[in-house]
Amino acid sequence: MARGFDDTEYRSRVARAQTLMAERGFAALLLSTEPEVRYFTGFLTRFWESPTRPWFVVVPAAGDPIAVIPSIGAPVMARTWLSDIRTWRSPDLSDDGVSLLADCLKEVAGKGTVAVPMGHETHLRMPLADFARLGGMIGPTMLAPDDGLMRSLRMVKSEAEIDKIRLACTIAGRAFSRVPEIAKVGEPLDRVFRRFQMLCLDEGADWVPYLAGGAGPAGYADVISPASSRPLEKGDILMLDTGLVYDGYFCDFDRNFAIETASAKARDAHHKLIEATAAGVEAAKVGATASDVFHAMDRILTGGAGGSDAGRYGHGLGMQLTEWPSLIPDDHTVLTDGMVLTIEPGIEIEGGFGLVHEENIVVRSDRPERLSPFADPELKVI
Repeated sequence: MARGFDDTEYRSRVARAQTLMAERGFAALLLSTEPEVRYFTGFLTRFWESPTRPWFVVVPAAGDPIAVIPSIGAPVMARTWLSDIRTWRSPDLSDDGVSLLADCLKEVAGKGTVAVPMGHETHLRMPLADFARLGGMIGPTMLAPDDGLMRSLRMVKSEAEIDKIRLACTIAGRAFSRVPEIAKVGEPLDRVFRRFQMLCLDEGADWVPYLAGGAGPAGYADVISPASSRPLEKGDILMLDTGLVYDGYFCDFDRNFAIETASAKARDAHHKLIEATAAGVEAAKVGATASDVFHAMDRILTGGAGGSDAGRYGHGLGMQLTEWPSLIPDDHTVLTDGMVLTIEPGIEIEGGFGLVHEENIVVRSDRPERLSPFADPELKVI
């Protein structure tokens, strides 16, 4: 698969954004986070791991986006489709791009409203002191919430984006099929984690920024811990949950394995999770809501009691491991064709320990499409 996207992909994104901006009266859109900058530019680098430098993209009401970035990033940004790239030497302890950004915003927005993502699941990737200074330079009333504009754009994926996610899922599926090579009685869990990441890379992942899981005779108490050095024991349930990346797009699904033997309770719990997953997938139809998908699974898992303390049964997926929406009772986001979701039911076995299962799908106009290679109902014994 070719890396990146054609310019037409980015121009289409800008056109959709500018249509929404016109409807809401926004003169410009100010973006500062990695996925939002990349969404409009294709600027892909691991350099975002450093918090030292801020990065900005300005989307005007008309015309192409403008990159306002540290000069160290200019050669990479120049390889994208953008032509207007404004740089400063960073870090600058007295003015780290603020004046340059203010001049850009005044140029393209005049005295109009500059929209900034400010809602749930957003953050500002610049010092708050600099953001306040920016408001003082252009007028604080110009900076306003984007009213979920970026969320609505990114929730629905293009076919080109879905192809990237599908390939990430395929790579993870191949790595999961090789878990019997690395997991056995006596093997420390942290070594299994390290070797699984090696399998993901060997199968074609660019990097593996997320890997969680657990192991124990009655499942695991949480699904977010780093691995301990505890050796695997006969009868353990091992879970690996990976968010590997291919060309800037994540997969996010897990697999459960029984070590040498599986208890009846573990087998039954796994069957129940697969049943709930199927119900969630069936409910993920165009016109349904995120809440509908939650309740379809919860009726099987708890009889409709309202879920567990984990909080949700899945979420959106794309350039980030977790995106909007959340599969919870209170999220009434309407599903549309092209939304990529994780379906992630969880169930308790005993004593606060249990199992979680996760698959990835894309909502389609007829029926959901499977992106991850779905697990069998029978708990795999290795």
